[in-house]
Amino acid sequence: MIGSRTGSKNGRRADTHAQGRYLPPGYDAIAKPRAPRSGGGEGRTPSQRRIFLSLALFAACFTLVGARLVGLAIMGGDGESNVAIASAATQIHRPDIVDRNGEVMATDIATASLFADARYVIDPAETARQLASVLPDLDVQDVTQKLETGRAFIWLKRDLTPKQQYAVHYLGMPGLDFRNEQKRVYPNGKTGSNVLGMVDIDNRGIAGIERYMDDTFARKDDTGRPKFDRNRTLMLSIDLHVQHALRDELEKSMAEFSALAAVGVIMDVHTGEVVAMTSLPDFDPNDPMASPDNSRFNRATLGVYEMGSVFKAVTLAAALDSGKVGINASFDATKPLQVARFKIHDYHAENRWLTVPEVFIHSSNIGTAKIALQLGSEEHRQYLARFGLLTRPEIELPEAGSPLLPARWGELSTITTSYGHGIAVTPLQVASAVSTIVNGGFKVEPTFLRHNEPRLGERVISAEASATMRGLLRLVVMEGTGRKADVPGYPVMGKTGTAEKPIKGGYSRNKLITSFISAFPANDPRYAMIVMFDEPKATKETYGYATAGWNAAPVTARVISRVAPLLGIKPATKPQENDVLRQAKLVSYETLSGQ
Repeated sequence: MIGSRTGSKNGRRADTHAQGRYLPPGYDAIAKPRAPRSGGGEGRTPSQRRIFLSLALFAACFTLVGARLVGLAIMGGDGESNVAIASAATQIHRPDIVDRNGEVMATDIATASLFADARYVIDPAETARQLASVLPDLDVQDVTQKLETGRAFIWLKRDLTPKQQYAVHYLGMPGLDFRNEQKRVYPNGKTGSNVLGMVDIDNRGIAGIERYMDDTFARKDDTGRPKFDRNRTLMLSIDLHVQHALRDELEKSMAEFSALAAVGVIMDVHTGEVVAMTSLPDFDPNDPMASPDNSRFNRATLGVYEMGSVFKAVTLAAALDSGKVGINASFDATKPLQVARFKIHDYHAENRWLTVPEVFIHSSNIGTAKIALQLGSEEHRQYLARFGLLTRPEIELPEAGSPLLPARWGELSTITTSYGHGIAVTPLQVASAVSTIVNGGFKVEPTFLRHNEPRLGERVISAEASATMRGLLRLVVMEGTGRKADVPGYPVMGKTGTAEKPIKGGYSRNKLITSFISAFPANDPRYAMIVMFDEPKATKETYGYATAGWNAAPVTARVISRVAPLLGIKPATKPQENDVLRQAKLVSYETLSGQ
């Protein structure tokens, strides 16, 4: 019979299915208790409980299997999360880096990278062979092994060109896909590479200014990856045009003198801004691994060298400032200076008494040593510290070298350091010291970031001592060892330095570090520069000489003749030597210069 509608609020029998199906005959004759409205399993028959437990067990198993399937969908064969890998692989959008005039030095471009989901690769070996046919730099065996792992995310090749991406698309092979990424590009190639540094495959800065950006301007996300303000642009102190001219001249000169390496730094003497810096050999940051390892070594900021006679400028500036040595003092250079078992000689021996200007002009080791001794060992050391020559420079680049100092600062150390032996510093530190000497005596900290205002620090030497040193540095170029550094229209001041390289048990007479420090224009110095060569060779044109006056000095002249107009320095219309010497109270030396 048809089930009665009585006993149910919704017009249906309480134990009838919602579909209202017919009940078997005699069903109503059996008295059945009403199921309770609550209370879990109370009142259920054993068969109902078995059915309930079976359904619960089935649901639990279904949940576990489903969770495992989801896990397999996002996990590689070794348990590595595909989602995590993909997230970690998302590249970093870096700000542009521009020079002081807004010209781009580093920027990002969109690119694509190829990856595989090996679970969908049908034939790993065939897939590898097909990929190698359009991407010849892939190793078939290596790719095959990666695809055989069954992992859900495998990088195969990063930074594809559009042509390469199209070729892989055309293969139409399952399990391959692309990820849009950012690639760092450096439009000027090697120019400025030691300043810029480089990034890794994931666009993280690992050297130079790129590393500085990560450490200073980036905030970290949950995975530790740097995040940048996309609207930010980092402006450097570098002038690309000056940088190119400096690098070009050093590259040609390095080949001319068959040198192992060359360094050049140009610095604003009032702000410490590094306008140009080159360390050769260098590298192309677009493909840094294509260059030898030594090309990525920044000799200007990380390399430390015994710089030779350029240190005499620091020693003399300190002595004049202290008041212990006057400009009219004279020193006996008639014979070598005996110190314990060592003899100090002059390379350009005059074998006579020398005035202070003559000690400097003729680069007398004997005279400089006696000046340092008159200053005193401790005071000499303190001046070197105030010039920033005894500590690691605080600069933006992570590649900053610490100086090598004498273990004991006694009389012999004072003598040798006075003319640049027994102490090793970076070329950048020397350029900074030169800036202090010529800018009126104020310490300047080197920087690779653009600054619009002077950044003068504490006073190191007096304005009077600075003016005197400007005159003496000018005399070196007019009458001394730096004559080949002079440039018509752009009066140069400077000092040569030739140092024997240290070897086991002493110093090599044939392996030299040559350098020339300079500042220009001499009447109102705005820029300081250092040019340095590592083991330059003598040539026919240098008459067999390999000293600084024959290589670093003339290269300085070539560089200044090119960069001075770029820096907005107008050529002098008349000789300005008298002005420089008058400022230095060295007017009596006009006769020496023929003025």
